[in-house]
Amino acid sequence: MKRVKCPKCDKYITFDETRYSEGQTLVFECPDCHRQFGIRMGTSHLMATRKDERRQPQPEETTSDCGEIIVIENVFHYRQTLPLQMGDNVIGRYVKGSNINTPIETVDPSVDTTHCVINVKRNRAGELIYTLRDAPSGTGTFVGNTILRDNDRLQIQDGTIITIGATTMILRAAGADEEETTAERR
Repeated sequence: MKRVKCPKCDKYITFDETRYSEGQTLVFECPDCHRQFGIRMGTSHLMATRKDERRQPQPEETTSDCGEIIVIENVFHYRQTLPLQMGDNVIGRYVKGSNINTPIETVDPSVDTTHCVINVKRNRAGELIYTLRDAPSGTGTFVGNTILRDNDRLQIQDGTIITIGATTMILRAAGADEEETTAERR
């Protein structure tokens, strides 16, 4: 099964791609906004270009050097891995035209478009420090059972569970997989 996103309302439409051949043009009508749009079966040149852009290391640090947020799948969205970058990572619900740099593709109405921020920086010893703060949001940002107030700043580390609305995320610090592998060898 394959999913396509409506260009007007960003809703997903699922279809069986095995029933169609490469190069065939399909026309869909969004069940929500009734917009008609077409796609062409086969490899997207735009997606290939975007993948190449993501692979390019940034001058200061590569994205993988800063860790990532893993969004746990639930009824509102699928599992997602969001790479972090140095500085502020503004996390929220993806809305077409928004300017956040770490969007979650979700239909969870309890996640604000700008919900929380994870700041990534290095301390004097060169170690990465992750600091979480609420954006502020309407439903709050939780770490465990603790809610962050508007002015709270909380240092978090690998494995920290963060909840925004009905969405749960886990921080994977940079190098966490390497540390686990080294510990398993011992």
